[in-house]
Amino acid sequence: MNTAALNRLFARGWLSLGYAFLYLPIVALVVFSFNDSPLPNVWRGFTLKWYAALPEDREMLAGLWLSLRIAFFTACGSVVLGTLAAFSLVKYRRFTGRTVFSGMVNAPLVMPEVVVGLSLLLMLVSIQRAIGFPERGMMTIWFGHLLVGLAYATVVIQARLQDLNPQLEEAAMDLGARPWQVFTLVTLPMITQSMLSAWLLTFTISLDDVVLSAFLSGPGATTMPLVIFSRARLGLNPSVNAVATIIVAIVAIGVVAASWWIARNERRRTQELAAAGRA
Repeated sequence: MNTAALNRLFARGWLSLGYAFLYLPIVALVVFSFNDSPLPNVWRGFTLKWYAALPEDREMLAGLWLSLRIAFFTACGSVVLGTLAAFSLVKYRRFTGRTVFSGMVNAPLVMPEVVVGLSLLLMLVSIQRAIGFPERGMMTIWFGHLLVGLAYATVVIQARLQDLNPQLEEAAMDLGARPWQVFTLVTLPMITQSMLSAWLLTFTISLDDVVLSAFLSGPGATTMPLVIFSRARLGLNPSVNAVATIIVAIVAIGVVAASWWIARNERRRTQELAAAGRA
């Protein structure tokens, strides 16, 4: 066996170990969600009773519904604010406070979530004492998730904006398009895929966040990760595996559908550019 073959074998081995490290825990979780035993690590046979018992688990369902709502509004808000922030940083190279603005946008990416959560908690408590609003609950959790989601969305969309050909926007302006028309008719369609990617990323980050939710939650506002975390401290129940399996399936379907949509649009855009070049 020559050196090139050994290198390929070594690389594939490390890649396989990496995939196994990432995905074997998820596979084990899915398998044990069908376990008939109440013990999470003892297999006693196949069953669907944990899935059948989920509709009766009011606490878990309430936490799941709250998490989905917060994640949805976080993703939507993060994409809108992230697009504005990324557009400002890419299109306006010089403005007063640009360095500070860029640093504040990227700060949640490098700061520990404990620090972010504690800072937000102190700020929101001070505001509540001053004006009586907001109460700790869904809105305060959303504020915290939005702060982190904004940073991730800005990075994703900013990377796409930096790769755009500015001549397309200049051509639109030469043809009489106003700045708002250039943005909606030229720039926005070209960054739609990155916006969708940012939406999926921030939705997932919000859905499984524990630290910020623990700091910012209040009575009657317990997200699903907090419910799971509180139950895990007392010993895992297979119903938790069932909920996690359903979420994994939903996220996997969403990711596959989004990837297919992005790939189709990319192929169509490539064909249109090739046709325009031939013309």
